[in-house]
Amino acid sequence: MKIDKKLIKELVDHLSEFNLTELEYQEGQTKIKVSKASKGIEQIKSASVVSPNKAVLNKSDDGDEIRVKSPIIGTAYLAPEPGGKKFVEIGDKIKKGQTVMIVEAMKTMNHVPSTSDGTVKKILVNDGQPVEFGQSLILLK
Repeated sequence: MKIDKKLIKELVDHLSEFNLTELEYQEGQTKIKVSKASKGIEQIKSASVVSPNKAVLNKSDDGDEIRVKSPIIGTAYLAPEPGGKKFVEIGDKIKKGQTVMIVEAMKTMNHVPSTSDGTVKKILVNDGQPVEFGQSLILLK
C-alpha cells in the first residue's frame, strides 16, 4: 500500500483549521486517523475530578486494607507531569479526597481522589500503565 502524503498533510491541516484534536478518514478499505497531542501541562489545567462511586472503595479479604479502584478505563499516571513528584508514595499518610493519581481517558486528565483516610501500603500500578474500570490502584491500611 502506498502512503498518500498529500492526503495526510491535508488531514493534519484540517486539525488546526477546524480546531480538532483527532480526525478519521476512510475510503474503501483504507482508513487514516490523525491526532494532535496536547502538551501535558495544558491537559492538567483542564483536568476534571472523577467523583468517587461505591466501586472505588472496597474492603479486601486481607483484613482492614482498603482498595482504591479506578473509576474509569484509561492510562494511570503517578505524577502530575513527566518527571514530577509523585502524588503519593508508599508509607504516606493521606486524607479522604486527596488525589492519589491521574487516569487519562480520551485526552482528559481525571484526578482520582482517595475515598478514605489511611496510609499507602502498596501502589499496584506503574506510571503510564493502562488500567481498567474497577482495577485496584492503591492499597491503604
